[in-house]
Amino acid sequence: MTPWDDRPCELGEGALWHPGRAQLYWFDILQGRLHTVEDDAPRTYDLGEMASAAGWIDDGALLVATQSALRRLDLATGTLETVVPLEAENDVTRSNDGRADPWGGFWIGTMGKKAEHGAGAIYRYHGGELRRLHGAISIPNAICFAADGRHAHFVDTPTHVVMRQPLDPETGWPAAEAEPHLDLNGTGRRPDGAIVDAEGNLWIAEWGGGRVTCNAPDGTLLRSFEVDGEHTTCPALGGPDLTTLYVTTARQGLPQEHLSDPVQGCTFAIPGAGRGRPEPRVIL
Repeated sequence: MTPWDDRPCELGEGALWHPGRAQLYWFDILQGRLHTVEDDAPRTYDLGEMASAAGWIDDGALLVATQSALRRLDLATGTLETVVPLEAENDVTRSNDGRADPWGGFWIGTMGKKAEHGAGAIYRYHGGELRRLHGAISIPNAICFAADGRHAHFVDTPTHVVMRQPLDPETGWPAAEAEPHLDLNGTGRRPDGAIVDAEGNLWIAEWGGGRVTCNAPDGTLLRSFEVDGEHTTCPALGGPDLTTLYVTTARQGLPQEHLSDPVQGCTFAIPGAGRGRPEPRVIL
């Protein structure tokens, strides 16, 4: 498969289709870069530290999660403004997976830079407050939200169990304890980033699997989409009609003999894969 964008990422992540700008944004976490394609030309923002996830504030700005803060990025100038510190005092951790929620909040996970066991957490930023929701997380991933807003999903990847978090329909804060939703132990599937489509299906990028799976709301595997990047990390449904599946990949952790393959770490696109939903905006 020919990559949609051939800039190889050491650790591609955080694919976000901006509905107002009709652009895909994605990160190379380890290089501290945010990539996009603007006016048919590649553009890269150097963010100055590791960065991993974003939500759109308006047509001119993103909320970007870096290793030490949530920051407002001016898309015209590249200027960063700190919104709230994020484990800024902890040199061990960095940000990882994150996503805006239907109430204008933003969920963000942290993890050890060397994937130290239990070093991370999952937070929600909403109404000016950054609140820790779950602690002792090793590799937070698959943060996404049901189409009806009644629950969130997340996973601590080493557990192989995608969780379902009930949410208060008025505020979006957790309303009950999270419970197992999709147990992938024994399947060889390692869940990474995820989204929920317009039909309520859960799309999961599988680290080491070279694919994204589409799973019914009850967890049944419906179909899968393979790409040539072995370490698939994050899906997004975008394009003019939100039916193109974009997939980020990573070079990190690949065997030395695979690193000579130039498509590893690139970003792929599969037209007509499904039907997405516009990502909600972040309200600061």
